Amino acid sequence: MGRLFGTDGVRGLANDSLSPELALQVSAAAAQVLSRGKKRALAVVGRDPRASGEMLEAAVTAGLTSAGVDVLSVGVLPTPAVAYLTSVYDACLGVMISASHNPMPDNGIKIFAAGGHKLDDELEDRIEALLAEGAFTRPTGAGVGRVLGGPGHAFDTDSRYSLEGTHERYVEHLVEATGRDLSGLTVVLDCAHGAASEVGPAALREAGATVIAINADPDGLNINDGCGSTHLDQIQRAVREHGADLGLAVDGDADRCLAVDATGAIVDGDAIMAILALAMRDSGELAQQTLVATVMSNLGLHIAMRAAGIAVRTTAVGDRYVLEELRRGGFTLGGEQSGHVVFPQFGTTGDGILSGLRLMARMTQTGSTLAELAAVVETVPQVLVNVPVSDKAAVATAPEVLEAVSEAERVLGDTGRVLLRPSGTEQLVRVMVEATDPDRAQRLADDLAKLVAAV
Repeated sequence: MGRLFGTDGVRGLANDSLSPELALQVSAAAAQVLSRGKKRALAVVGRDPRASGEMLEAAVTAGLTSAGVDVLSVGVLPTPAVAYLTSVYDACLGVMISASHNPMPDNGIKIFAAGGHKLDDELEDRIEALLAEGAFTRPTGAGVGRVLGGPGHAFDTDSRYSLEGTHERYVEHLVEATGRDLSGLTVVLDCAHGAASEVGPAALREAGATVIAINADPDGLNINDGCGSTHLDQIQRAVREHGADLGLAVDGDADRCLAVDATGAIVDGDAIMAILALAMRDSGELAQQTLVATVMSNLGLHIAMRAAGIAVRTTAVGDRYVLEELRRGGFTLGGEQSGHVVFPQFGTTGDGILSGLRLMARMTQTGSTLAELAAVVETVPQVLVNVPVSDKAAVATAPEVLEAVSEAERVLGDTGRVLLRPSGTEQLVRVMVEATDPDRAQRLADDLAKLVAAV
């Protein structure tokens, strides 16, 4: 069996590569690894609205309870809400059933350790090793886990684990983290027919904003279907039609957010991070005057932050690596160009609704439009070429390729940068060149791509 865990949990075509049998086994193995030392462990389980989530939630619940872990099923909620509730309920683990921005036929299983933290490689390896061994401990009798708050299980009298108010508790958390009254702002929120369809508009309204919610009617089949953070046409039109101050678009599990300004122009994750970094610098919240971003963030973000006296730490692609660097360095803001933004003081994963709330708080604080705030980042032209190869690891480390990359970097100096990296999922090497001169960027990218293809 190849590696099961990808960059964000276990993902696949629901009821095919991601079968209920696999979901049960993964959950049982995760429960055994993450609940050791606990006499009676608890897991928080949530999902996005896609139809297969109902089937997979049943399998996940069976796996957890078969390992002797009690389950608090919180229903349809965003990924960051499940991570947050895993922490506040002091659960040993949390499970979010979602394929994020992927189309409806796909689904996934994201697992959080105690405190709501994503699993590191070592924990994932331990879970996969246990799966391979198949040596599960299965308690019997009173040792079998229970579904707290579920039908017929009113036995639980501990109010800490009551299902009542879980959604409201998360909304209150978001509003408290916003820090400002958003009255006077009108926002269009594209919910992607996903997990934030109820709590997203509720949080924005509770914070004082006037909210126009679109794509907020999930039927189990329409999640991410031509809408949300990967399809911005609808929200661009809606912002202009309603004369809104801005638009926010989340994905299916609402762990990422992209924005559009009042004219419909896109404000990507780099611009959002820059705006929030400046806000946190001014409020004294930006630890060590440092922002954490991935290698895919545009050079324009680095230039803007350097001018503002803010350092940028870069990581590999994937919000899990951003999270690891945030925790390692004690930093307070990080994210990705794709719209994952993490505030460690408020949550352990990207939170699209929180990012939007904090963005709007900066607008009210400064009296500026989103376009004015986003102008701090001048995007440097970028060329990306995907080169099919037979051995991506060997090609990416070939001496002649590394020498060519060094020469291109020397030519660009401070006016650009070169990034060459193997794809995480395909036999491709991605060649990216950024340069203030777009023609130069194209020429260098083409030359490097030809060399990579010939190695």
